Amino acid sequence: MNRRNLMALGVGAAAASAIADPARAAASSDDTQLALSSTRLANTLRGFSSRYADVNGVRLHYVIGGTGAPLVLLHGWPQTWWGFHKVMPALATRYRVIAVDLRGAGNSSKPQGGYDKKTMAADIAALAAHLGYAKVNVAGHDIGAMVAFSLAANSPQVVDKIALLDVSHPEPNYYEFRALPAPGAPFHPWWFAFNQVAQLPEQLVAGRARFLVDWMFDNLLVNQAAISAFDRAVYAAAYNTPGAIRGGNGWYQAFGQDIQDGTTYAPLTVPVLGVAHDMFYPSFAASLASRTTDLELVQIGNTGHYFVDEQPQALVQHLQAFFG
Repeated sequence: MNRRNLMALGVGAAAASAIADPARAAASSDDTQLALSSTRLANTLRGFSSRYADVNGVRLHYVIGGTGAPLVLLHGWPQTWWGFHKVMPALATRYRVIAVDLRGAGNSSKPQGGYDKKTMAADIAALAAHLGYAKVNVAGHDIGAMVAFSLAANSPQVVDKIALLDVSHPEPNYYEFRALPAPGAPFHPWWFAFNQVAQLPEQLVAGRARFLVDWMFDNLLVNQAAISAFDRAVYAAAYNTPGAIRGGNGWYQAFGQDIQDGTTYAPLTVPVLGVAHDMFYPSFAASLASRTTDLELVQIGNTGHYFVDEQPQALVQHLQAFFG
């Protein structure tokens, strides 16, 4: 999307220039420059609105719409609530959909700490209470799936059902990821190590987040067009500042604590739907089989990791069948 079209959606001239030419963009600490206007983005989805809640010591931004039982959507890295925009309208015909910017992302607070998944799950439990819900359904992708798992483990009374998309909670085998992959290895999550480094990522990525965003999507999608240039601009704008980069990296830097916490969790007792693409499915299914008591598994094909974008209709069908 060009600079004129970005400005038509309510992006200021400086922000539009930064999105259009990320290599020359300067990082800004002004939250109004972090992303496209969430209000205007939310308004592109009929019946949805952008709101904020001060809960658990942070300010969470969320987009809400639809009618029915509450369904909380939790995004992954390097995305924001906008990562669910393709499925939100269809889900809103049956559910009260609440798509949240996680602590550290988008228009939510970016504190110095609290990125362990137990604390992030407490954010979501507090948001549910703030909205007046005794129980919620939750679907999380990537980092969001880790938060959803932790919520079910630590606050099962708040959860009706959860759907985990492509990722489970961190476990000790994360320590086995290799910095130097074997020749021909199908998957090399180099960003797990990169995001552990203090300060340097902010210096390298600030103002240049579009390069990182493009690499992730170009390499983890089957259909690269499934996440459009406009979508990529939204995510690049959201991650272009040092604070946003530090926040997202904080999710990865907390993995050690998450793994330690996970060793104390009994198998989940709430109903769990696990959906994974072909490459991740075998290990994902094996992990969840030993960590849940009520599990339904779905393997989704012709897609990469970001199947919320690549296979939205199939995902909606699976979620509706599971949540009822």
